[in-house]
Amino acid sequence: MKRSSTSGSTAADGAGPAGGGTGRAPGKEPAPRTEPADRTDLVDRLEAHRTELTGYCYRMLGSAFEAEDAVQETMVRAWRGYDRFEGRASLRSWLYRIATNVCLDLLKGGRRRARPMDLASPSSVDTPVGTGLPEATWIGPVPDQRVLASTADPAETAVARESVRLAFIAALQRLAPRQRAVLILREVLSWSASEVAELLGSSVASVNSALQRARATLAASGDTAADAARQPLDDAQQELLRRYVDAFERFDMDALTAVLHEDSTLSMPPLELWLRGREDIVKWMLGPGCGCEGSHLVPVAANGRPAFGQYRADGTPWAIQVIETAGGRITALQCFLDTERLFPLFGLPLRHGGPPPA
Repeated sequence: MKRSSTSGSTAADGAGPAGGGTGRAPGKEPAPRTEPADRTDLVDRLEAHRTELTGYCYRMLGSAFEAEDAVQETMVRAWRGYDRFEGRASLRSWLYRIATNVCLDLLKGGRRRARPMDLASPSSVDTPVGTGLPEATWIGPVPDQRVLASTADPAETAVARESVRLAFIAALQRLAPRQRAVLILREVLSWSASEVAELLGSSVASVNSALQRARATLAASGDTAADAARQPLDDAQQELLRRYVDAFERFDMDALTAVLHEDSTLSMPPLELWLRGREDIVKWMLGPGCGCEGSHLVPVAANGRPAFGQYRADGTPWAIQVIETAGGRITALQCFLDTERLFPLFGLPLRHGGPPPA
């Protein structure tokens, strides 16, 4: 996946050993450094990069909450270290350098997040629900507006949306942290090998080798769809989603079956179990999932995909649903049950019809 970039050349960040990539478009020189008139001006300049940095950290870490913490730490380090910023690079490339150091520190120890289908075979309807695994086990959803910076280029927008898909984020977690950084910077943000080498304090040969290994790992995972940028929802897809919402809210299992792909999946982190096949999904809805009857769905946007906040009949929040579609059918219902944290993240009230979060 390729996405244009506009940062400058190298810089010393005073925040760790990783070097400074540039990501600038060919032929563009970094703007000369100008000292902010005051610290308020610096805050504004730092904040202008928050969304794209959050997207980068989310791809690295697999958690919206960890990504926002990492970006906040990046901003603090930049604020404190600005006097040591020599101005030989754009502010943007310097921030990416700091953010990379922050993420690599957080990823020490080899832990990685996953989806339920990455950990076990499909469950059956009779599988005990269980109490769920710790939050740090799972890749979580993220609102589009937190990670997708606005751009006038439709191709860039499509690539950005594909690169935050839950399946692609899961595939990235299979990579060693430095390989992960190399692949994101090279394939998503279109930095050159020499720029990434400078950021990581490495060589071009080492970066190219890491990229080759990362590509091989992703190919083995079967997630190659990230190279095919998806177009915005067309009329047919919008109609499919309308039919899904209608079927789900009426709890009409015949209508729900009609919109589900025969091999569709249902997952519900933090629960470990997951289901494959529309027959098992419908059986689940009529059995352990019967509490979903009477639900109301509120549209949101997550991970570059259509999504919904699901409220149960009594108005209490139940899940953030992230929907995958292909071939005119729904292929995945990814339901995240940590409503206490996720609904405020998506700007949804903790009761249907209630006030939005402060």
